[in-house]
Amino acid sequence: MSKVLFKYIILKYFKIFINVTLVFYLFGIILNLFEEIEFFKNLNVSIFTPLILTSILIPGMLIKILPFIIFISSMWFMLSIRNNKDLLTLKVFGYSNIKIFFILALTSFILGWAILILINPITSSMSKYYEKTKSNYSRDIDHLVTFNKNGLWIKEYFDDTHRVISANKPQGLNLLDVTIFHLDENSNLKEKITSNKVNISDKKWILENVTIFKPINGVLESKKLENFEIFSNYDYEKINSLFKNFDTMSFIDIVINYDDLLDSGYNKSFLKQSLHTMLSIPFFLLLMTGLASVFTMNNLQKSDNVRLIVLGLITSVLTFYFKDLSLALGQTDRIPLILAVWAPVMALSFFTFIGVLQINEK
Repeated sequence: MSKVLFKYIILKYFKIFINVTLVFYLFGIILNLFEEIEFFKNLNVSIFTPLILTSILIPGMLIKILPFIIFISSMWFMLSIRNNKDLLTLKVFGYSNIKIFFILALTSFILGWAILILINPITSSMSKYYEKTKSNYSRDIDHLVTFNKNGLWIKEYFDDTHRVISANKPQGLNLLDVTIFHLDENSNLKEKITSNKVNISDKKWILENVTIFKPINGVLESKKLENFEIFSNYDYEKINSLFKNFDTMSFIDIVINYDDLLDSGYNKSFLKQSLHTMLSIPFFLLLMTGLASVFTMNNLQKSDNVRLIVLGLITSVLTFYFKDLSLALGQTDRIPLILAVWAPVMALSFFTFIGVLQINEK
């Protein structure tokens, strides 16, 4: 009987988790689809293109709100077994509040690691495809910035010309080994500029050790300068902000290729933030399950379900607000970045521990 009840708890919990995930997935598609349609409205593409891109983008977004999904799933499960008297039945057969909590919490913890190791690489690949596809269409309507194994690439459009910039890698406020192509409306070369180092602290870029090539009568003539200036639509802050989103890199990629990513020019602080944020996910899932248990296992009455749900949602939103606030403090160097990532986990651990002790006495 014990194995049957254990199987019942796990299967019911997974069923509810899948249902909640599907609801969030469909809700995400509805919200994001309008944005994709707006993006493609002036392009000659099928109506299925925005739908497909939305479908592959949402799974990566769901991982970001996974603690919230687990919290809703846990509350739904707890209220379900409490309201239909299954909780009393489980207690009759030796399943105390604390035992049920540990089963669900451990399940959430293992689920978190499974998603990081097995699902996250898939969602990262889907995000890469999404970004690549959007970039291909963006070439005709917007500026383009991309960073890959070949370095940093920037494409800018102006009234009568466009510019293609390649850099071996960024280093602080500078780009190293930079090549700039100025092309006319028919993509004919107007000018080629090379520089060993370019300061991009603001939109007036300062180039050092410059060589300028210009085609004159079919021959490229060169001129060397110690310094040169160009104006760009991008500066350090704008370029750096484009790569704060690590959705295209999976947890496995960051762990295995951490040093290589640093050598390629990725910002160490954001790599560290991304790694520890992902590492904290299983612990967040465990604690959000505990939080749901604290709210729903204090009594066996069906009353006050709405109050519990509202209180739980408010607490969950406040938890996410505290998490974002902590990250903001870490990103601005008010507190160490690693502490900023783990501080919400530690605070939630203390609250959950006290609450679990109380439900164990029920």
